[in-house]
Amino acid sequence: MNKLSAFVVSASAYLLLLAGPAFGFMVPAGRFVNRSIGSATMMRSAMYVSSPAFKNGGLIPASYARLAAGGRNISIPLQWIGAPPGTRSFAISIVDHHPVARMWVHWLIVDVPANVKSFPEGASGKRMPPGSTELLNSFGEAGYGGPQPPPGSGPHPYVITVYALSVSRLGLKPATSLSVFKEALGGKVLAKASMTGYFQK
Repeated sequence: MNKLSAFVVSASAYLLLLAGPAFGFMVPAGRFVNRSIGSATMMRSAMYVSSPAFKNGGLIPASYARLAAGGRNISIPLQWIGAPPGTRSFAISIVDHHPVARMWVHWLIVDVPANVKSFPEGASGKRMPPGSTELLNSFGEAGYGGPQPPPGSGPHPYVITVYALSVSRLGLKPATSLSVFKEALGGKVLAKASMTGYFQK
């Protein structure tokens, strides 16, 4: 490969790394693969999560908010691609990262079978994949709890994360806190992808 071609490949890989978070994907948890082409190093395929309801960084439609916030409290549709080989299950979280919310949990799901690549709108409590488990959210309910930020607190960032795991089951109890959920993921995450939606009241 000549110097110009190597520069183009290197620049493309660098731009992909920078642009990844803006488009809702992250590089795998296992870092880069040492596979060189000239002076460039290629990345493993990235995992990507999206929603047909809104774009990464966009506003979450009101229908997905709780009733008290003017919504219908139906769960957000999600889809993901790019899970690495060896993935045996997925875990999913939706957490409000606003300082006022203090990492309020809106949805925690574990033991999602590896062949599942999407959730339809309103899946929570009704059309979840067999074998998957919805844990309690911070409202004290099993399953999805939509946005309900305090009035006047501004836009809240709801971070949606899909984890590709090396185990088929985490075996967590329904009343599992976010901290225990994260501890259970330790050493089992092959890759993860995140996107963020905003909502305010």
